[in-house]
Amino acid sequence: MTVRRDFKEPARPRPDLVIGREELFAGAREQLTRGGSVLVHGPAGIGKSTILRALVTEYGETAHTVLRCSSTESESHLPFLALADLLGLVEDEVLDRLPAPQRTALESALTGRGESTLQRDGLALRLAVLSTLRVLAARGPVLIVADDLQWLDPASAELLGFAARRLGGMPVQMLCAVRTDTEPQGQQHDRYLRASPPETLAVRVNPLSRAQTAELLGRRGHTDLPRSTVRDIHRTSGGNPLFALELGRALAESPTPPSPGEPLPVPTSLRALVLNRLDMLSPQARRTLLVASAGARPTLALLHAAGRENAEAETAQAAALGLLVTERDAPGVRFAHPLVSAALYAEATAQERRAAHAALSTAASDPIERARHLALATTGTDPRVATRLGEAAAVARDRGAPSVAAGLGLLAARHTPADTVPGPDERRLQAAEDALTAGETDLARDIAREVLGRAGGPADRVRAWMVVIDAAGQAMAEVDAVFPQALADAGDDPRLLALVHYQLAWRALLVEGEFDKAREEAARSAELAARAADRRAELLALAFQAQMETLMGHPDAPGTIKRALKEPQDPRVACDHNGAGAARFRWLIMGDQLAEARTTISALLREVRRRGMVESEVHFLRALAEVELRAGHCGRALDLARESLRLARDTGIGEGATAMFTSLAEAAGGEVNRALTLAREAVGRAEEDGDLVYLSRALGALGHAQLVAGDAAGAVRSLRRVRELEEGLGVTDPARGRWHGDLAEALVRIGEPAEAQGFIDTTRTQALRLGRESVLAVLDRAEALARAARGEIDAATRQLTSAQDRLAKLGYGLEEARAAFALAGLRTHRPGPTSYDEAARLFRRCRALPWLRQVETATVTGPAQPALSTAALDALAATERQVAALVMEGATNREIAARLFISVKTVEATLTRVYRKLGIRSRVDIVRLAAGGRQG
Repeated sequence: MTVRRDFKEPARPRPDLVIGREELFAGAREQLTRGGSVLVHGPAGIGKSTILRALVTEYGETAHTVLRCSSTESESHLPFLALADLLGLVEDEVLDRLPAPQRTALESALTGRGESTLQRDGLALRLAVLSTLRVLAARGPVLIVADDLQWLDPASAELLGFAARRLGGMPVQMLCAVRTDTEPQGQQHDRYLRASPPETLAVRVNPLSRAQTAELLGRRGHTDLPRSTVRDIHRTSGGNPLFALELGRALAESPTPPSPGEPLPVPTSLRALVLNRLDMLSPQARRTLLVASAGARPTLALLHAAGRENAEAETAQAAALGLLVTERDAPGVRFAHPLVSAALYAEATAQERRAAHAALSTAASDPIERARHLALATTGTDPRVATRLGEAAAVARDRGAPSVAAGLGLLAARHTPADTVPGPDERRLQAAEDALTAGETDLARDIAREVLGRAGGPADRVRAWMVVIDAAGQAMAEVDAVFPQALADAGDDPRLLALVHYQLAWRALLVEGEFDKAREEAARSAELAARAADRRAELLALAFQAQMETLMGHPDAPGTIKRALKEPQDPRVACDHNGAGAARFRWLIMGDQLAEARTTISALLREVRRRGMVESEVHFLRALAEVELRAGHCGRALDLARESLRLARDTGIGEGATAMFTSLAEAAGGEVNRALTLAREAVGRAEEDGDLVYLSRALGALGHAQLVAGDAAGAVRSLRRVRELEEGLGVTDPARGRWHGDLAEALVRIGEPAEAQGFIDTTRTQALRLGRESVLAVLDRAEALARAARGEIDAATRQLTSAQDRLAKLGYGLEEARAAFALAGLRTHRPGPTSYDEAARLFRRCRALPWLRQVETATVTGPAQPALSTAALDALAATERQVAALVMEGATNREIAARLFISVKTVEATLTRVYRKLGIRSRVDIVRLAAGGRQG
């Protein structure tokens, strides 16, 4: 039908609100903008219609006429129905413009009053549709929108295809959607492309990622789903938005959630998609598929071992119906979509499911699978089954599958009698700790709360409190009320008190922001753990104490690290992100030992990946990115940081801290606007959590991004807050955040070289005491800029040259390039086109794209700068000339404001106008102008 401009349609989805389709929209936009057509294809429920409506919302207004049709399977047998939808409302406008034979044929097809058929009036109808589009196109652009092309009646499809192939240079575009199989290698859309305008872009709609599925569920009101449940929804739905939402709705309506090891409830609406095909299976084939749906990795050999003697023929029958996917040379039995397996299992009776699991409990070769199937085939408590499950959980833990271990642990607790050792709660708590390791904090917290809801012994209760606190992550202030209860439950037991004081150390750091207190609590925890002979707790406490001492610049830090690295070691603590290995890494990177830091963190990352320690993996990906960024490998750092952020988003672990570091990586090698967005997110999260430690780091990242973006005033505001926070926290080591050089440079840019110099002097004292060579070199770079602002160009040039050489020797590639860039800007001779060549080469080597763009800008504007003379000031307004003259005298912004009786902000705004009018970048260029005038 035609959309009239005076007809107000219901609200349609906007592209910026459609989840996970950014690249798809970018490609479709480009194609539509240049006048092309787009064919969107993908399986049922994947979101094709939503995308189509969003694109029409965006591009429909550019067309003079919008023609629409959308068919259904039940209507696909009605000839010319889609054609009537498309042209029914415009026939009065065009029929009189058509030749008589075409008019008669088209009118008959659209109204149904004649006996028009493709066989009888084929040529006339084809030409009539083509002529109609030409008439409409003569009045203005035409957009044809066709959804569900697979259900178009054959006659309409043939006519539309005939016209599409002959549109030529007419301003007619098609925006269509068609259903294709779930397999991306399927080419069913080819025949629709052949019936589309030449060079139509085919865009496949792919499944959503787990994080995108979680965002979709959250937007639709399913905000309280545990991450483990979201993971199951994503797996069962295969990333299909419609299926995911239906599964979420079924869970919300279900009075009881599924038990551990059981699949999600599949609503009738989704079962109907596959049940008609399931009904075509023989009873024996259906039982074989049920066994396959119950298995984790079903194969024909496994089905044979489970008693399905005719598995080959029965799976072949299922494959012919499209329920299974056959793969050449592949032994596995794979369902066409996870929903097929889930629906089949959901339709089976409880007795049929138990029989399938019983068969698999003896057929499976893997001990974990045998134990899981035995549990699902058994009802009630059974100590033998519980023991088998506990052993299987230990195997999964050793294999690096803590999520599997958590599920097995919960099954073990369900089958454990109350009077046995270990008891049900002890098994639940082990499952909760495994869930924490796997990054499933919601599940861990729920298990711990369940244990605390019963009257248990002190040991179980304290252990449960520790899980609750750990699950809070950086937002420890939210569980502040837990600590008095945990201390009360611990009593005077040194082993339990060691656990509580370890968490109190974290609280002192994250909630109170007191490094000294955090160090004291960690030392007390280590002492209590040693008294109780709890080596694991002692190692964690010593590692935390070492971290605090390192950040504080405390002289005891090396000794504490040695104590934490002494044997005996706990292998899980040794590679934990809060363990001694991580403390040693922090010591190395703060001490400029980049090569050894890289080796250390790479080994730790390999080990935590082997063990499935997700939270530690997030931390160590971030840490390895930090090493690469320091070394000037900006592209590699950005890849690692983005990988860490994806994992953090997916698990909900450390999102603020990871956003903070990814901001630094984006500012170095990616997009500055993205860096600003991530830094502001990190600041917001830290403020919301009351986390002063990461608030200072986040503000440091924000200040850095603002400096790179050219917002020196904003950088000063952010970094002054960092200075205040770190003074309050007791952080004295400038190698902790390395923001000091940025603050000094930003101060120079806004006209406060005196404040910059004072800050440099103070920071240099601390850096000299701790031997932070790279920090000292960066401070020298900033001091050179302050000197240049005072007119000491020669001294500044010498200092910058020295700083660049020292940074190169230390292996700080990006900082070396920044020194070269600053040096190029300070040349007192007339800079030619190669003035910035060295800086450009170094930034290019680092893949520091934002900085390289600054070099390119400076290269363009640079040659005009030396031609300035005092006569150039004549182009300025009176106040602008006064401000520029005072800058030439070396006055700061505050001094200028006082002398001219205006505000500092007015001085800053005036200088911005001066820079723009004179074609220069900073105060340094004004000082150079003054120096040139004196030499003349």
